[in-house]
Order: sequence, then C-alpha cells, then structure tokens
Amino acid sequence: MKKIGTLSLIVASMMASTAFAADFSFDRPGAGMGTGITPVGHLAWEQGLPSVSYQEGTVDGEKDKTLTLNGDMLLRTGLAEGLELQLGWQGPVWQQYKRAGVKKESNGLGDVSIGLKKSIDLKDDRLSMALLAEAIIATGNEEFTAHDDIYSLSSAVAYEFSDLIGTSITMRYEAQNSNWAVTAIPTIDYKIAGKLSGYSEFVYRKAESQDYEYGLGTGLVYALNNRTQLDASIGVDLNGDQKSYNGGFGVSVLF
Repeated sequence: MKKIGTLSLIVASMMASTAFAADFSFDRPGAGMGTGITPVGHLAWEQGLPSVSYQEGTVDGEKDKTLTLNGDMLLRTGLAEGLELQLGWQGPVWQQYKRAGVKKESNGLGDVSIGLKKSIDLKDDRLSMALLAEAIIATGNEEFTAHDDIYSLSSAVAYEFSDLIGTSITMRYEAQNSNWAVTAIPTIDYKIAGKLSGYSEFVYRKAESQDYEYGLGTGLVYALNNRTQLDASIGVDLNGDQKSYNGGFGVSVLF
C-alpha cells in the first residue's frame, strides 16, 4: 500500500507540473507583457540570441548608422500562487557606429531590473489580467545605461476569442528622474499551423517634453513543447525621417 501511495503521489505531481506548464505563457517576444504567471517551484529563463537594433540618420549632412546587439535575459520564478519575481539583465552589449567613413566599435554591460508580477482574477475563462511593478537599475556601462533608475507600473489585459486568435493590451507608466512616460501596446496573436503561431503589435509612447513615438512589430513563435519555445521578431519605429529597426531571436525555457 505504501508503494502504491508513493507512486500515486509521483504521478499526481507530474500531472500537476504538466498542467502548470500548459497554463503558463512566456513574455517573449514583443514589447507587450503576457498575463501568465510562473508556477511556484518553477523557473522561467527567457534569453535573447541576440536582440538587435539598427538606427540610421543624418547629422550635419553626413549619414550615421548604429548597429547594436545584446544578449538580454529575464528570469521569472513563482513566489506564491498568482505572484512571481522577475530578475532581468540587458546583458552584454556590442555596438558599431559608422559616420563619414569612420567606424567605431564598443562593448559593455547593460542595466539590470527587478520586478513583481501579480495576476488578477477576473472570473472569466477567456479574460485575464496581470500587473507588473518594476525597477530598472542603472548599473550598466556608460554607453549602455539609462543613467537614472526607471520605476514603472504595467498592466496587461488579454482576451482569448478562440483557440486560434486572441488580443491583449499593455499599458506602461514610468518615471525617471521626475520625468514621466506612458506606453500603450495593443497586440493580436494568432495560430498559424501546428506548433507555429504569430503576433502583431502597435506601440505608442509619449514621454514628457518629447514628441509622440510610434512603432510596429511582428514575430513568430515555435513551441517545441509546453516548456520550450523559439521566437523571431522584427519591428520598425515610425518617428520622423530617421530609420530605426529592432528585432532578433530568442529561446525561452520553463524548468
């Protein structure tokens, strides 16, 4: 009887773990935030391989180009039911700057972040919500830091229309050195075929004493299984005459 009881406990534990993994969702890729929470006793590792940004503009009649690669990462672990701790790092950064035939390369380390994410029960099987309180600590090297700490509060609300399509919107309010900014990110996600899905998003941002900023993003996600996914994404900023693109590849694993 003791052996049967032990076996039943192991099987139940494995089934619970599988259920948790099935309900869990990663925050990569995209600028928006998911509503999923890491189960207690599990660790989610979300890694850029790498993330890429490219800017092209004109200064004093000369074109300048900046290419940046960074291995950003995010660790998420469940503290209690519906509550997780997030630890992030913009990772090692490599940058190349070109202007008037002159090329300059630099590298260093980016800032770190810490946050608490809490799910909100809306008593609806198709509707979900989460809040994230986060602080970005300006610990990176001079060329790759925000210089002043950034404190933010984000909310995400998602609605699942069907097994094939869903929508969400992320609102982010942030303060940095007494200056405020607000970002809105409506997103649509959709199944494509089998384990392959995609998403498209619009990014709107308004910072104090700065012009409105707009961007578009899209990407693909391939779920290897309930615990592992690969992603690829690309985005474009729609601000003024300068060209600005971002994107990259990533992998996410739930342990």
